[in-house]
Amino acid sequence: MIDIRRVFTHVEHIHHEFGPRAATPLVRGAIGVVMTNPFAGRYEPDILPMMALLDPVGVDMAHRLHAAMDVPLEQIATYGKGAIVGAAGELEHGALWHVPGGYAMRELLGWKGDRAAYTAGKAEEKSGQPGNALSIVPSTKKVGPPGAALDVPLTNINASYVRGQFDAIEVRVPGAPAADEIVFILAMSTGYRVHARVGGLLAKDISKWDGLR
Repeated sequence: MIDIRRVFTHVEHIHHEFGPRAATPLVRGAIGVVMTNPFAGRYEPDILPMMALLDPVGVDMAHRLHAAMDVPLEQIATYGKGAIVGAAGELEHGALWHVPGGYAMRELLGWKGDRAAYTAGKAEEKSGQPGNALSIVPSTKKVGPPGAALDVPLTNINASYVRGQFDAIEVRVPGAPAADEIVFILAMSTGYRVHARVGGLLAKDISKWDGLR
């Protein structure tokens, strides 16, 4: 069921937004995998088996994106994910990415919980030390034509309410998705908007355990 046609990677270094030049540029990156949608053109009531098959795709993409960004892992401060479904598919097919995409980045960044227990919604079976990447991975999805753009939201990996790190990265894969394809996307950045100055809590001032609430 996994038939990957293309992998598209985008990395940008933002030095300023028409203000003072940043001492260290903000690095934002995204990776999109273009693959065949096995459910295109028909209604399939049981799509869950596809989710498990996407797990290794998510892990590979997370590692590829980190390598492309070329920054130490501890500098990754925000993340997000998304999907663009071709016109012969449905929005729910993009929702299959929530677990494989989100947990791939969280585990790369040091989350040490029990993925199976969390994804099954069995709170009493959660085990392990949470470690890092405690916050939910923000997400967006749409059905669109080839070349459709998607603004993928980015929030802090441990406390999604760090206002200065609210951001998004526009992702567009030229010529994709075809009607029978899906583009699955992961995105990460090194943190604060270059000229963030609208107040609010800072990441350094929030306990990691707040991310569990």
